[in-house]
Amino acid sequence: MQPTTWLFDLDGVLWLGDLPVDGAAAALDRLRAAGHRVGFCTNNSYQPIGAYLAKLAGHGVAASAGEVLTSAVAVSALVTPGESVLVCAGPGVVEAVQSVGCRLVEHGTADVVVVGFHRDFDYDAMAAATTAVLGGARLIATNDDPIYPAADGPLPGCGAILASIERATGQRAVVAGKPNPPMVDLVRRRFGDGVLPARPGAGPARPDSGVPGVFVGDTLRTDGDLAVALGWQFGLVLTGNTTAASVPHDLPAEWVAPDVATLIDRHLA
Repeated sequence: MQPTTWLFDLDGVLWLGDLPVDGAAAALDRLRAAGHRVGFCTNNSYQPIGAYLAKLAGHGVAASAGEVLTSAVAVSALVTPGESVLVCAGPGVVEAVQSVGCRLVEHGTADVVVVGFHRDFDYDAMAAATTAVLGGARLIATNDDPIYPAADGPLPGCGAILASIERATGQRAVVAGKPNPPMVDLVRRRFGDGVLPARPGAGPARPDSGVPGVFVGDTLRTDGDLAVALGWQFGLVLTGNTTAASVPHDLPAEWVAPDVATLIDRHLA
């Protein structure tokens, strides 16, 4: 395979909660050594970018800030400097909206309400977000994933939180994360079309020698649909939200694997 860009989801792909997926870090090293570019793209907006870099490093995966895309970063393209934003989300969203010059408010009127995954969501947070939206605020969500994969099984995701606010207000949110246009645009700005120049001495690329880019995830709707929107190949791993029994028959068998290491090594062979 000619050098290309491989983007990896995080939850359910490289780790489950705080537990790393066996062999993932070493496989990423082999992929880089073969000349491929590696990046990361998650719908989990909770942590700031620095926290994701630290978690990746703790699992033996080197990354730079520009290689990590989150749905919180995708949100920053949907707000305008100077707008007041009520954040019903974690510190990753706070970081993202402040980075583009937005002003945070905790209750009352606001220009925008941003909903993201956070474990301390409660009735007061729902009430503040509902009041602001009913008062005219735009409603944005980092993602609408109903669940996310954790070490002890699936847990409620951002979509579960968002559903309460959408039901209370009668408003549908603009969703920033995979597979929606804000995330598609963010990937293209950071990684282009996924194609890399051939390695020195590798000879000219044949028309059938590779794919524009590869997105590796554990979820058909978000990860698979993002790959389709980008025009990239989708690699499905079975360490997260998708089981072997639920794999569609039309997915190429060579792009479905029990884990990241198996998928990478199959295509490096």
